[in-house]
Amino acid sequence: MSKYLDQSILELHEQLKKKEIRPIDLVEEAFERIEANSDLNCFITLNKEEAIRQAKALEEKEVDQPLFGIPIAIKDNISTKGLRTTCASKMLENYVPIFDATVIEKIKEKNMIIIGKTNMDEFAMGSTSRTSYFGAPKNPWNRSRITGGSSGGSAACVSARLVPLALGSDTGGSIRQPAGYTGIVGMKPTYGRISRHGLVAFASSLDQIGTFSRDTYENALLLNILVGKDERDLTSADRVEEDFTREVGKDIQGMKIGIPNYFVSDIVAPEIREKFDEVVEMLKQQGATIDYIDIDYIENAVTLYQIIAMGEASSNLARFDGVRYGYSYPHPESIEDLYRKTRKEGFGKEVKRRIMVGSYLLSGDNAKIYCDKAFQIRDDILKSFKKAFETYDLIIGPTTTTVAYSLEENLDDPLKSFMDDVLVIPVNMAGLPGMNVPIGFNSDHMPIGMHIIGNLFDEAKMYRLSSFIEKQLQLSLVPEEGGNNE
Repeated sequence: MSKYLDQSILELHEQLKKKEIRPIDLVEEAFERIEANSDLNCFITLNKEEAIRQAKALEEKEVDQPLFGIPIAIKDNISTKGLRTTCASKMLENYVPIFDATVIEKIKEKNMIIIGKTNMDEFAMGSTSRTSYFGAPKNPWNRSRITGGSSGGSAACVSARLVPLALGSDTGGSIRQPAGYTGIVGMKPTYGRISRHGLVAFASSLDQIGTFSRDTYENALLLNILVGKDERDLTSADRVEEDFTREVGKDIQGMKIGIPNYFVSDIVAPEIREKFDEVVEMLKQQGATIDYIDIDYIENAVTLYQIIAMGEASSNLARFDGVRYGYSYPHPESIEDLYRKTRKEGFGKEVKRRIMVGSYLLSGDNAKIYCDKAFQIRDDILKSFKKAFETYDLIIGPTTTTVAYSLEENLDDPLKSFMDDVLVIPVNMAGLPGMNVPIGFNSDHMPIGMHIIGNLFDEAKMYRLSSFIEKQLQLSLVPEEGGNNE
């Protein structure tokens, strides 16, 4: 098997420019690798015919920028015209959109090649990707373990080097947590930084499209082409264009960094705390100032997330009624019977549970008792983070409390699923950018990640710290063939 996809994007760009390789070489290799690793279950739908057609068409065009001809995978809750988009649910098993999401339009404009749609938790509800109607994806570092979620397929296919880049979405940690479990870089940008037009909504005030990559520079490169104001998404931010790669490789001398005490408390496994402490010590030696701080209410973030996300989910998922599109119960006795049986059969257990809890939270006085209060405390979390950013450039902590665990573990424990995201949810509450950077392995050689949090729209500074850590640690982040590290 050829090894083009083991090279950096800049190396591939040079070879494409000199016509030493063609886009079709990269596309064919990506599909070879996907086939050889089909047991990872990363993809729900492949885009093989169209990808090959597009790759051949690109041979006539000038190679104008680094992402030209580069293969990319897309989480299956992002709308792709003419390519099945299922949200990993029976409800949308046969849904083929008639429009592209804004991010897909931008990817196509840059002549990137979409390889396929990746596996995920059903409607992005979960943190292990085990709620997928199509079965769980597997961790390339150990195939008996979870990838994390909800963007588990995107994380796994980048980690396994099947494709160099992927898109995910992050509502309560769904990019950073699987990136932490699979040893790659995952960025959830500031809320509004990337248009959500064409992202199937889960919790609209929290959802954010983001990026997976093998390293920091390539992540910044991809973010460059995705950002910008979009008239079709009124929450998208109108910001001056910037080059996110501009801080990559710079020194961190004099940088001030805060570590929330809660992020290094007993909720984090000792082996993760140890690895994190080693990196903290290294950063101090390299000239960074590091203090332990308190951020108000972050220990309540999971509870707030449950109230806000489930309330918004029950409202957003009301559109799946069997009438307009998606699965429809074939023999209803009445319109009410159609709604009830369509939703009963079309949605999985976890999605139904969240819709029911969300409907309860929004009903009658409950909206005042729970939702209004949750939004107030959410504002207080943002204020507390903003206050910290008056003193500190960045905030860091571990990304996850444990390494990726067995696919069989905690199967019927819905609370455990939320607690897997306890360190990453506060960032969604505040709308801040957050990213994972790999910092090492535990004794079973499972990846450990560090979480970097920036002020609003401060992604470039986060990439600076992330790239510095990469350079210092020089980790080998390619999983062994077969992924059996135990």
